[in-house]
Amino acid sequence: MQHTHTPPKRLIALTAIALAAVLSTGCEIAPSEPDPNAVAEVVVGPDSVAGNVGAVIAFTAQPRNSAGEVLAGETITWTSLDPLIATVDGTGQVTLVAVGFTRIEAKAGQKKGHGKVTVTPATLTSLSLTPPTANLIGGTTQQFAVSGTWSNGTTTPPAATYTATGGTINSSGLYTAGNAAGTYRVIATHTGGTLADSATVTITAATLTSLTLTPPTATIATGATQQFAVAGTWSNGTNTPPAVTYSATGGTISAAGLYTAGVAAGSFRVIATHTGGTLADSSTVTITAPVAGLANECDSPQAGWIWCDDFDQNRLTSYFEFETAGGLFARVAAVGNDGSYGMRAHWNAGTVSAGALHLAIGRTPQSYFAPAGAGAGTTDYREIYWRVFVKNQAGWTGGGADKLSRAMIFASNSSWAQAMIAHVWSGDNAASLNMLMIDPARGTDALGNLVTTGYNDFAHLTWIGAVHGTNPLFSAANVGVWHCVEAHVRLNDAGSSNGLQEMWIDGVLDAQRTGLNWVGSYNAYGINAVFLENYWNAGSPASQDRFMDNFVVSTQRIGCGA
Repeated sequence: MQHTHTPPKRLIALTAIALAAVLSTGCEIAPSEPDPNAVAEVVVGPDSVAGNVGAVIAFTAQPRNSAGEVLAGETITWTSLDPLIATVDGTGQVTLVAVGFTRIEAKAGQKKGHGKVTVTPATLTSLSLTPPTANLIGGTTQQFAVSGTWSNGTTTPPAATYTATGGTINSSGLYTAGNAAGTYRVIATHTGGTLADSATVTITAATLTSLTLTPPTATIATGATQQFAVAGTWSNGTNTPPAVTYSATGGTISAAGLYTAGVAAGSFRVIATHTGGTLADSSTVTITAPVAGLANECDSPQAGWIWCDDFDQNRLTSYFEFETAGGLFARVAAVGNDGSYGMRAHWNAGTVSAGALHLAIGRTPQSYFAPAGAGAGTTDYREIYWRVFVKNQAGWTGGGADKLSRAMIFASNSSWAQAMIAHVWSGDNAASLNMLMIDPARGTDALGNLVTTGYNDFAHLTWIGAVHGTNPLFSAANVGVWHCVEAHVRLNDAGSSNGLQEMWIDGVLDAQRTGLNWVGSYNAYGINAVFLENYWNAGSPASQDRFMDNFVVSTQRIGCGA
């Protein structure tokens, strides 16, 4: 059985009474009114816009109620539906970023409105090259640059490809003028486009303002060679070596400046003249003849000679030490002056020590330093000269091989302590490796108290002033011939700084150091040892030979032969 529900009779009665009351008054029931402050829609302007990449467009948004009235004071939230195409800030400023399409959304309350954005590529509308004209000296540079305007109103400099005549130009617009006078052009073309602009360049040829020939002097043996070179300055401030024509007396010179001495001794000239110009410079060349009569030189000793070894007789046992370096240093026939006997030092590539001769003279502090020559065992020498002839083989490389010679005072009866050392060795920097230098060192304090305790006691030596020579006797142009190297040492007097060390190369003073306080008031021993050395600190760069001959120690100037 089904049941139906009916309203209660009381409720029905009340409803009827209310309806009757309404009808009796003649009123109708009105629908509810919309809220005039509620956002019904958001109108975005512009509705649709197109622009080039880089452009900035201002969008607006109007919140409106249902009556179409603009509602003031509503908060607008802006959003780009694709920020990779266009971005929007909080005020509705839209920046076009990349080619494509997107929508810009404005939200107020719960309503949204949209504007359409189409982004197209910006195109270059004008291109300018600056400066429009340039006046240059050959070899100088001028920076060019491009500017442009774009369809989006921006002025970003466009990418451009440069071409030029009369010189060269790099991808950044830096133009380098050639040296041919004339009027030329630089052209900038928009990369990937057709717009272009050009500038006019007027070039004036650079002129040579100075010319220098080096070396200014050279002393070489007959038949030897010397390389000359030129330097110059130009009106454009550069120093490119100028083209020159060489001429010479006393020998011949190649187009590249290699001078070959003739057979006549004397003073001659080398001249370099700017090709096609008037500037010139000259150098003096002194050609020395071979010294004859040096074979068996010791058979005719000169006044003041303490020791002589021409190696034509075997005197090697007279040295208190002869370091053969395993046979690398040896007395050999036909390698000396005049084809006589001489000493040959051989380095293999990488060899450091190629042997040495250690000579003691005068009075020494211990029997091991067995002296030789005049005054052996009795004389305290305060001043000596020593000379040796040196030749590096043709093709020699690497400079002076560091150690060559030294004179010293051995001052201890129990060690090899040195009161002073007069070094003669090769230069100590890249510019002086082909030269010799003198480098005096003191082994006492300034008053004369011995402070060294052993050989080469660097911690207690005082270095008192090196001087570099200027003769490049070990350069490629000067090897293969004999060079006469003579050194001189005079100790200071007690209480004075009047000592000296000096050196001659081929009879010409090459380095000098005066005013030395060698040993203070020290006088226990005089100069009592002279070494000839072949010691290359870093090792030889190649397999090669050095020769020595005619070694003399004297109390008087020796010179280079008869």
